Amino acid sequence: MNVPYILLSLAYIAGCAALVTIILMQKKRSGGIGSVAGMGNADTYWDKNKGRTLEGSLEKWTKIGGALLLVFSVVLCLL
Repeated sequence: MNVPYILLSLAYIAGCAALVTIILMQKKRSGGIGSVAGMGNADTYWDKNKGRTLEGSLEKWTKIGGALLLVFSVVLCLL
């Protein structure tokens, strides 16, 4: 096996572990039956400033990590 493939594989494994950790750190989002009925969707101060909190940053990093793992997967398949 060549060295770039091994290095990318190690980075992929580390990225998977990091993404699992970030996902497990997030709080459970369960609005109950009210979320199914469409109730409780009012914009609050908390919702507008959520990006500045730990929960908002975890969501952002989950999206970024998922995109990076997708790119790593494609690159590893092409090698």
